Amino acid sequence: MSQRGPSLWTVLPQSSQAPRDRYKHACCSYDGHVYLLGGREKRSLRDFWRYSVVYDEWTELSCAGEAAPEELEEHSMVAHQGFLYVFGGMLDSAYTKFRCALWAFDVEKQKWVHCHGKTSSPQRLMPTNRKGHSAVVLGSAMVVYGGFVDIKGSSKELWRLDLDTMSWSMLSSTLNDSAGPGPRHKHSAVAHQGCMYLFGGLKGLQEQNDLWRWTSSSNTWTSLKTRSGPPRLMGHSAVTYQGSMLLFGGGQSQSAPKSCLWRYSFATQTWSQVAALAGSAPPAKIHHCCTGLGPGYSQRLPEAPQDWKHRPFKNKCFPAPLTFLGSEGAIELQTFSRTSHRSPEPPELEALRGREALWTHNCLTLENKGFRKQWSCSEDEHQSQDQDQDQDQDQDQDVAQHLPDLLLLLGGKPCSTLKPISVWQVTLCDS
Repeated sequence: MSQRGPSLWTVLPQSSQAPRDRYKHACCSYDGHVYLLGGREKRSLRDFWRYSVVYDEWTELSCAGEAAPEELEEHSMVAHQGFLYVFGGMLDSAYTKFRCALWAFDVEKQKWVHCHGKTSSPQRLMPTNRKGHSAVVLGSAMVVYGGFVDIKGSSKELWRLDLDTMSWSMLSSTLNDSAGPGPRHKHSAVAHQGCMYLFGGLKGLQEQNDLWRWTSSSNTWTSLKTRSGPPRLMGHSAVTYQGSMLLFGGGQSQSAPKSCLWRYSFATQTWSQVAALAGSAPPAKIHHCCTGLGPGYSQRLPEAPQDWKHRPFKNKCFPAPLTFLGSEGAIELQTFSRTSHRSPEPPELEALRGREALWTHNCLTLENKGFRKQWSCSEDEHQSQDQDQDQDQDQDQDVAQHLPDLLLLLGGKPCSTLKPISVWQVTLCDS
C-alpha cells in the first residue's frame, strides 16, 4: 500500500446569507454545486439551499408546493442525471406509512417534480418511511439499505429504485436471514464499481465497526475482515475518493463525537488513518454531511489529455493576493499550483514541496470570483467586467467540470445556535 500524506483542514467563514447550523441533514454535490436539505436545529427544518463553490455563495431554493418534501431529518439525498432524489426522514405520524417518502428535484428547472410523472405506471411496491438509512447510486438505480422504521426498530431491507422507470424492487427477499449486515441504521455507505460498501452504525442499541460489501451483479453480501480500522461508530459520513473510501467523524454517543479521518483502499482492503497537518486540526462532529467535488470524487475518473494545462480562473477586480488560509468573506480553493500567489506557507506544507505528486494532481488554478462584488473598480474595469460576465457564466459549467478535488464537511453536532452552518474544506496531500 502506498503511503498517504496528511490532510489540510480549513474552516470557511460563511456570510449571513447562509443556512443555519444543523445536524441530521442531507447533502450531495452535482455540477459544481452542493445541495443541502432539512435537518434539525432545535426542531426539524424545511429549508433547501444550494452552495456555489466557485462563487462561495449560498442560494435558498424553494421547498414549497405539493411536490416538495416537508420537514425532514435523517433522510438521504443522491444525484443522478439532472435530478436529486430524496428519500425518508419524515416525522412519525399516524398517516406516515400511507405516504410515499420519495421526492425528486429537477436541477435544470430548479423545481420539485412529482416522481410518478417520470413513468406512466403507478408505484405499487415501495419501502415505507424510515430514518438513518443509506442510499447510493449504482448505474441507473438508487440502492437503499436499512434505516429505523418507527416502532419496528432497525430494518435490514435492501431496496432498489430504477431511476429510469421509477419502479421499486426489494432485493433482500432473495438473501438468507443470516447473510448481510442485519438490521442497521445510522451507518454509512458508498458506491464503487458496481458494489456498495457499508460501515458501522447501530445494530439494535449497539454501535458497530464492521465493513460489508454488496455486489449488485450477484446480489450477495461479503464481510470484509480487517486487522485495524475505525472504532465502533454511528452518525459518521463516508465518500468515495480515488479508489478508496474516506470516512470521517461519528462516535459511540452524541456527547463524544470523533474527529478522525480514515481511508479504506478498495484494492488492498486495508485501513489507514489520515493525519492532519499541524495547526489545522479537524473538528469533532457527529450527524454531519461530507461531500466531494472534483474528478477524484467522481465514480468514473477521466484520463487527462496529453496537452492538459492549467485553466486560469480570471478575476478582473482582484485587489491583492489571497492569503493561504483565506480571509473573512473570501477563500482560496487550494490546488497547490506553482503559479498561484499566496502569503508564506506553514513549514509543514513547505516541507511537502519536494513531493512532485502533490503538485501535479490538480490541473486548475482557481481564484474566488466572489471578490468581484466586494471591491470597487474603475469605469474601464467595470466595462471590461460587464463584457466578461456572459463569458464567465458560460464558463461556470466548464469550470465545475474541472474543479480541484475538494472535500467539504457541512454542519453536524455540536452546532452553534442561530449561526451560519459550519463548513470545512479538506485537502488531501497524496504522496
